[in-house]
Amino acid sequence: MSEKEVQFASPVTAGPTSKLEYVQDDVDPKKLTRKILWKLDTRVLPPIAILYLCNFFDRSNVGNAKVLGLEADLHLTNHQYATALCIFYVFYVVADVPSNLFLKTATPRIWLPLLAVLWGFVVMCAGFVRNFGKFVAIQSLLGIFEGGLYPGSLLYLSTLYTREELALRVDIFYSSASLSGAFGGLLATGLSQIPTTSAIDRSWRWILIIEGLITIVCGIGAIALIPNSVDTASFLTPFEREYARARLEASNTVSGFSTEPERFQCLYSFSLFLPSIVVSLGYSGSKAQLMTVPPYAIAAVTGTLVAFLSDKVQLRGILVLFTLPLGVTGYAVIARVDSNHVKYGMTVLMAVGIYSSVPPILVWLLNNSTGHYKRATSGTMQLVLANCGGIVAAFLYSNDEKPKYYKSHNIAMGCLIYAWLGVLLNVLYCWQVNKDKAERKYDKFIGSGDDGDPSFKLIL
Repeated sequence: MSEKEVQFASPVTAGPTSKLEYVQDDVDPKKLTRKILWKLDTRVLPPIAILYLCNFFDRSNVGNAKVLGLEADLHLTNHQYATALCIFYVFYVVADVPSNLFLKTATPRIWLPLLAVLWGFVVMCAGFVRNFGKFVAIQSLLGIFEGGLYPGSLLYLSTLYTREELALRVDIFYSSASLSGAFGGLLATGLSQIPTTSAIDRSWRWILIIEGLITIVCGIGAIALIPNSVDTASFLTPFEREYARARLEASNTVSGFSTEPERFQCLYSFSLFLPSIVVSLGYSGSKAQLMTVPPYAIAAVTGTLVAFLSDKVQLRGILVLFTLPLGVTGYAVIARVDSNHVKYGMTVLMAVGIYSSVPPILVWLLNNSTGHYKRATSGTMQLVLANCGGIVAAFLYSNDEKPKYYKSHNIAMGCLIYAWLGVLLNVLYCWQVNKDKAERKYDKFIGSGDDGDPSFKLIL
């Protein structure tokens, strides 16, 4: 029997948790699955992760530029600087939903790389700004173009991987944020050594110009690498595409979505102001840039380990209940000790607690949602609420609080405590729903095709 003649069991008949069965006995489903996942992991994840790496360090490089004198060179007050960052996040939030809804029409292969090219050009222009007005205009455009990549990439990955496989892949994608912190610090250090010219009269301008150019190149390259779906992935054989589609349908048979809102405040203050925090510990210039590298590097490793465990045991929120307290501890201690060595150690703990917690929470909602438009809307609304944290974060860590930043550290700690309580409530909610389904309280929804169907179990 040829590959094209192999028949799959109906995903609807099989149910959302059953394994695909084959008429052809010599086909090894596990081996075929591993082969498909390897191709997806090596062909799709790298360009998506690189785009998000560019997204994050293009968003955060203003913190590195501030250390090198951006605020003084543009004659900005501390309030003006914070206002510009706030405006970025306002437009970032506004762009989330329409961009995600437009993704299906424009196709991921075109839309996601196009966003990168556009914001890369804006970042390059940022290297030539001379006053507050132009700085605000740049931040506005940057928010519009950057806002669509993160939710769009999450939605895109959820169409390539099953519920059971998604957490690790999202973490690999999200780890780009941690790596961008480490890589961004190293890159900023190197670029700041480029000699200035009459037109580019400050070293921080080189950081923005070169990083913007790198993003444009990466965006153009991604167009040739990203498929729109498993159905159009040229690196898969026709048989592999058919099997990949069947296993996705078997994993997502319910067309509804979980209506439980999941609340998590993404603390953008860490990425925006870590360079300033490091400066407050006595480091300056290039040394301060380099000292931001270890916290992000360690967070990238621990985040991947947490995501691997999350996929292995199929738990999301329960693991976050153990990782968030690390961040809480870091903020609590750094605000109350005088030793710079201890404070620096706490930045590592803060990074680990934050960056290890975000991917499981993001995947949690995607796991409990199906259907393109409902998943797109619910997932994006989650990110809209989370990104509002960036608006608040812009006004934290003001110059008036130097060097201890006592109030800002405590506000960040309070947000993490609130997030922990929100996760706990959602775990209890999902557990109760699954318990009620097991007790046949949802039997009236059998065959309804929504989240009330007893066959659809919420992941804790």
